[in-house]
Amino acid sequence: MSRGITILGSTGSVGQTTLKVIRHMPEAFHVVGLAAGRRVDILMEEIREFSPRVVSVVSEEDARTVSKAFPGLDIHYGPHGALAVAEADGADTVVAAIVGSDGLAPTFKAVKRGKRVALANKESLVMAGRLVMEAARRSGAEILPVDSEHCAVFQCMRGESPKHIRRLVLTASGGALRDVPLDEVESAPVDKVLAHPTWKMGRKITVDSATMMNKGLEIIEAHYLFGVPVDNISVLMHRESIVHSMVEFVDGSMVAQLADADMILPVQYALTYPARRNGPMPFLKLADLETLTFSSPEPERYPCLDLARQAAKTSEAHMITMNAANEEVVAAFLQGRIPFGSIHTTIRKVMDATVQATPGSLEQVLALNASGRSMARKFLSSMEHNP
Repeated sequence: MSRGITILGSTGSVGQTTLKVIRHMPEAFHVVGLAAGRRVDILMEEIREFSPRVVSVVSEEDARTVSKAFPGLDIHYGPHGALAVAEADGADTVVAAIVGSDGLAPTFKAVKRGKRVALANKESLVMAGRLVMEAARRSGAEILPVDSEHCAVFQCMRGESPKHIRRLVLTASGGALRDVPLDEVESAPVDKVLAHPTWKMGRKITVDSATMMNKGLEIIEAHYLFGVPVDNISVLMHRESIVHSMVEFVDGSMVAQLADADMILPVQYALTYPARRNGPMPFLKLADLETLTFSSPEPERYPCLDLARQAAKTSEAHMITMNAANEEVVAAFLQGRIPFGSIHTTIRKVMDATVQATPGSLEQVLALNASGRSMARKFLSSMEHNP
């Protein structure tokens, strides 16, 4: 029986990888809904190929453009449009791949509707992990991780009791600046930061890889997904990006998941779980691997990793404002408004100005997100006026 799929963020990297998997397995999946950003040209190509029933775009103007090309198609726009796609009837699986905090509300909607959520939007759990997991327990929704690290942990834990886990180990490539002399990191230009040595990702997450904020966010995500204390989640540098994560058990055994550095596998695993299917993923050739290396990340090179741990141990409000500040300062860096070194210093200022709090609703989470953004913009404005 064909499974109905909705993709939130269909024109992004994970969204397009999802469509690649569906293209390879047309008998197993069909597309019900697509929610896109501003890449309307790509969206219209997806509509022609996959014939979704419902679509969402960012603006009313974009909606008119799509409607003109596809009369009769159910088209929505703006934040409410993404919500409409997230809860569309006929889709039992929602791939949550909208980047950043914009993905929280539609992901939360899909969870509340009891759908299987293939989660690629780590910010949903960083901002509202407790609320999302509580909603999943009430609705019966399955949350299956699409991040390669969490998908790896999920596979390593399969059939194991959580009480037998001693530690989770998330691996990290180290990003584009891993070999840059420390005294040059703070002034690294945008093009150098975006030159990731292993993965092909969007601009924002590529910067997060260079600061290792992505690993900080993944620690928080893993805490909520697997119920493991933050102090029991480690990060190791692994340049080859072959071992995607490991689980250490109380008896001293360690289980690792290995695969080529390609998002096809975690996407496909979330779609086909609990089954495994032959797909477009290349097979790993172990004989061609000369070595696999591991090392501890340098705290001086990756201060954002410690900031995320601090936020997780302080309060949910701190996790929310940290994430909000990161989104604002990364955007400012990509626009050339601030140097790379100001990313972590500005996030720290926002965290220092945050009051401990535990939000009781999605609305309170979004209010704290807005507050974190406002504080970050204030610090950025002061920096730009007093360079």
